[in-house]
Amino acid sequence: MRILLVKTSSLGDVIHNLPVLSDLRQCFPEAAIDWCVEEGFADIPRLHPAVDQVIPVALRRWRRNLGHLSTWREVRDLRSRIRARTYDAVLDTQGLLKSALIARQAQGRRYGYAAESAREPVAARFYDETFVIPRNAHAVERNRWLAAAAFAYPVDLALDYGISPPAIDHAYRSGERRVILLTATSRDDKLWEEANWRLLAGVFLERGLTPILPAGNPLERQRAERIAAAVPGAVVPPPLSLPQVAALLARADLVVGVDTGLAHLAAALRVPVIALYVATDPALTGVYGSGFVRNLGSCGAPPSTAEVLLVAEQALR
Repeated sequence: MRILLVKTSSLGDVIHNLPVLSDLRQCFPEAAIDWCVEEGFADIPRLHPAVDQVIPVALRRWRRNLGHLSTWREVRDLRSRIRARTYDAVLDTQGLLKSALIARQAQGRRYGYAAESAREPVAARFYDETFVIPRNAHAVERNRWLAAAAFAYPVDLALDYGISPPAIDHAYRSGERRVILLTATSRDDKLWEEANWRLLAGVFLERGLTPILPAGNPLERQRAERIAAAVPGAVVPPPLSLPQVAALLARADLVVGVDTGLAHLAAALRVPVIALYVATDPALTGVYGSGFVRNLGSCGAPPSTAEVLLVAEQALR
């Protein structure tokens, strides 16, 4: 059996789809499973041993360069690559028009959410078979239930993200205790106050944990460096690739982060993680896993530092 999964973005959504791979591998151990994913997140499926082939797509970059001939060449090449194999099943767990159109390019029977379950109802028109999946369930379970319905296997399999961190050496692989502080996110309204991060980092340092603040783009790096400058002993590592970040997270004693895909990656790696919500509700898309995971705060009601420190004590015990 050959299966194609379509889940292109965002980082958190891609991580939420990893348990589908584990479920499929458990039920169909001989299946060859490919995954079509946004190029910037392609390293996440590669962490899972059940993936046969990762097919990168560049929708975000293509949208910015529609007038370039090279863009349309890449679109043509993607279509050729995705049609190079005939699939027994093509499963779109994203439920968006863009993902449904990608699934439509593949050769094979296509499965997805019914219109009343899809994030964009029009997507359902492009599948050969659709399923009604409750919208009030967590995204991880919605993905798994859709796959279980499409492939007719039980929905009560144990939750397993199935990934292991890459064996990447870096400067932070010492024997000291570490707490990773994920201060950056995709929207400014999701940010937690810098004063809170400074207080949190200072308390962790007093308790023998080195605060490490990864950062990506220049604005994120400036923010991390401001926080670290106020807490001597806190560390801002150099820019890291996604596999390097995964390796860093996996060696942490605790991860505390805002609403960002990297917090979901920590949960998938079974690292104790506390996610902080300021402008979004974690009920359906919060960190989710079988290890120590806590979602604090909600839209318009950010958690206090005292609340975070109390839960951090529980995690570190």
